[in-house]
Amino acid sequence: MAIIPQRTLFSWEEIELLGDLERLQLVVETLPDEDLMRTLETARGRGRDDYPVRAMWNSVLAGMIFQHPSIESLRRELSRNAQLRRVCGFSGPNPPPASAYTRFFDRLYDHLPAIEALFDRLVDAVNDLLPDFGERLAIDSKAIPSWASRPPKDPTSDGRRDGDADFGKKSIADNETMAPSGRKS
Repeated sequence: MAIIPQRTLFSWEEIELLGDLERLQLVVETLPDEDLMRTLETARGRGRDDYPVRAMWNSVLAGMIFQHPSIESLRRELSRNAQLRRVCGFSGPNPPPASAYTRFFDRLYDHLPAIEALFDRLVDAVNDLLPDFGERLAIDSKAIPSWASRPPKDPTSDGRRDGDADFGKKSIADNETMAPSGRKS
């Protein structure tokens, strides 16, 4: 019996071939964040500009892309990597202090609707490129990894754990007779 390997839902092969700074540059150039940047710059007004809004934002993106577990980890990387500082937009030899990130995140939280709008623009861009995106999806569920904590050894414990991954359920639906609400018409 020939086994046909299942392709992954989202393939990152082309992205993984890029270097770290190239991946960051790709995100910085592609992300439709101009409205958010203008809003944050307007909110800053004529205050000190030791650490520009765009450079701070780009460094936060770098922290996510490079999977830094903390701001301190990101700051250490920025302090040792001059190219990363340059791609982010910092001009000096030192990264921003932790307090600058704290203030920046406080300002970001004040503008969550603008960040959500940025995400909506990305989804709209995908829908423009792929008009049928999200209409139908079929996938073999064994390709989706799931884990659950083991049951407790002590039978008197309350048994709190994620038990949803203990079983699977397969169902078949006729897509042609499904209404948009998910109910059969």
